[in-house]
Amino acid sequence: MATKADGTRDETMNKLMLTAAATLLGTTSAFAVGLDRSAQDISIIFEEGDYAELSFGYVDPSLDGEDLAVFGGQSSGNVADSFVQGSLGYKQQINDQLSFAIILDQPYGADIDYPTGTLGGDGSLALGGTEAVLNSTALTALMRYEFGNGFSVHGGVRGQEVNGRVRLEGAAYGALSGYEVELDGDLEFGWQAGFAYERPDIALRVAVTYFSEIEFDFDSVETLGGAPLGPADTTETTTPQAVNLTFQTGVAPGTLVFGSIRWADYDDSTVSPPTFDLLVDPAISGSSLTSLETGFSYTLGVGRQFTDRFSGLVELQFDEKGDDDLVSPLAPTNGSVGITIGGRYAVNENVTVTGGINYTKLGDAFAETGTPDTERAEFEDNDAIGVGIQVGYRF
Repeated sequence: MATKADGTRDETMNKLMLTAAATLLGTTSAFAVGLDRSAQDISIIFEEGDYAELSFGYVDPSLDGEDLAVFGGQSSGNVADSFVQGSLGYKQQINDQLSFAIILDQPYGADIDYPTGTLGGDGSLALGGTEAVLNSTALTALMRYEFGNGFSVHGGVRGQEVNGRVRLEGAAYGALSGYEVELDGDLEFGWQAGFAYERPDIALRVAVTYFSEIEFDFDSVETLGGAPLGPADTTETTTPQAVNLTFQTGVAPGTLVFGSIRWADYDDSTVSPPTFDLLVDPAISGSSLTSLETGFSYTLGVGRQFTDRFSGLVELQFDEKGDDDLVSPLAPTNGSVGITIGGRYAVNENVTVTGGINYTKLGDAFAETGTPDTERAEFEDNDAIGVGIQVGYRF
């Protein structure tokens, strides 16, 4: 265990490294549990004093599949589009016990697009033309109260705006090929609450945060082959309730071990437009365009302060596999394993720059359609690379 003097250096390390790790994971990761992108990071609330940060990441997935032999057995092409991820945060220390933060991020997303194929050519015959786009923006307002004995509580409100589009096309969908639904943007609100325990002398912190689910009612327009399927209607769905556990501790002067566990409950995050539901099976309600499983994400890393200005980190990420390798064509992976390498440089007393790179190995899966679930394409040996950068400014 570090001495108190050593702990002071570890506490500086704590401020440098934990936010750096959360930033890199949130802006460089390609695929996580369900539709997670940012992991709803709130670590800015633990920064000292008044502080602001701006983060950007770019993720380039390679997600190639192969139609099963009945559909020609040819490559689907890369079905995952690259994307940019960003976040903005500001934290203000009101007094010795009370602080406030606002966070703007993109917590959920999807960018799936199957190239249309021709027999013997490139692209998928089974699923070519199938597309899923999901965009989200969240604004979180957060307060923290420190009791003075190492314990603190935090909580606040969260507004989310979500919109999307799903198109089903290809031989695997039969009579449903050409179905499309546009989900207009909807803004709804939820909340989060949690507590933390800290020991600055050994750079220890354990924090738990619960995020409520948020219910949406999307104005939606359904078409089949471009023709409207009745008048505009409403489609209900939810973004999931979740729990984040983060922890860190100094293990030697200038060395920090940190990690996190995230549970996200996607079982209720179904998308069942009214006409689509009738087309799939008029006798059974609740047919969903998506098939997302509740699951866990884990991270574990080590940070090291090499000089007064520079710190480095290595972090491993593991996203739990679902119970079944048969998955929706709109999310054709099952679990993942990744590594992030990065560092932070203090330009001066006020400005820091964090950067890093992430490599993620995506879990193998079979894209399925129909009832009962039937394999249509196989996805294996896929991966993604992401890069991220953050600029922080301390007032």
